[in-house]
Amino acid sequence: MAMKTELAPVAARDLQIIEYRAQRVVTTEQLAAGYGATEQMITNNFNRNKSRFVEGKHYFKLSGEEVEILRNSFRGVQISNKARSLTLWTERGAANHAKMLETDQAWGYHEDLVEFYFTQRDAIAVPSTQVALSRKQLAMMVIEAEERAEAVALENKTLNATVESLEKHFIKGMTIPAFCKALNGVNINKMMLWVFERDWVFNEQRDPEKDPRWRVASYARDKYLTEDQTQITPHGKDAFTKFTPVLLEKGCHRLYQLYMKGELPMKKTWNGEYSHDKAIYTPEGM
Repeated sequence: MAMKTELAPVAARDLQIIEYRAQRVVTTEQLAAGYGATEQMITNNFNRNKSRFVEGKHYFKLSGEEVEILRNSFRGVQISNKARSLTLWTERGAANHAKMLETDQAWGYHEDLVEFYFTQRDAIAVPSTQVALSRKQLAMMVIEAEERAEAVALENKTLNATVESLEKHFIKGMTIPAFCKALNGVNINKMMLWVFERDWVFNEQRDPEKDPRWRVASYARDKYLTEDQTQITPHGKDAFTKFTPVLLEKGCHRLYQLYMKGELPMKKTWNGEYSHDKAIYTPEGM
């Protein structure tokens, strides 16, 4: 089902041509309208997947006087008078957004952009003997090749500013909910069920009417999690050992990676910002 949008799409062949630094580009508004999305959805997808975008290759960021020059140069392009910055998307950037939206409308409009807008008219024709591939397949091949080649470097660049902070504030014995309290917007009440579904933990409690007793599963043991053991001696009852899954440092980093990818369960009241609070990186109960 197509996503709702308040923007009226313009056929790719009818778009006013915008060229910036010798490349044809489109605005966020043009992309959103054509893809059946909203400008906020395009912006959110970019913010959640910054490691997939390289400035100068996938997009250009304009600000200040550059925005004013563009506004005056392209009268047919709607740019708000209040806009102080502007993002222009290249063909590769447009392909990334089509992949993230993954709708028929987005891919269909992307194919039109490639055929009628981005492609130069004097381009050399493809030999008829070449295997025919759809433009969607070609775009996917380009994106996947880039991702394979750049994955390690981009991930390191994205996490570089946060890993040092996480290492400083990681404390041995920290539980998953305690760690996630510091991540803006995460629904910590759903985290244990979420890691259960990813085979990080299993429920030792067989009685569905009772609270779960989480234990570390073999997949995550000594990789992301370990267990704290506490001897409990209830009055008038037999002593028993309580096991508590706690994070290892690598588990802390992995959760943060998944958080930045938008894969953790989030609160309905989340404001859309990815950030962490250094002040509350402490174990539960301290």
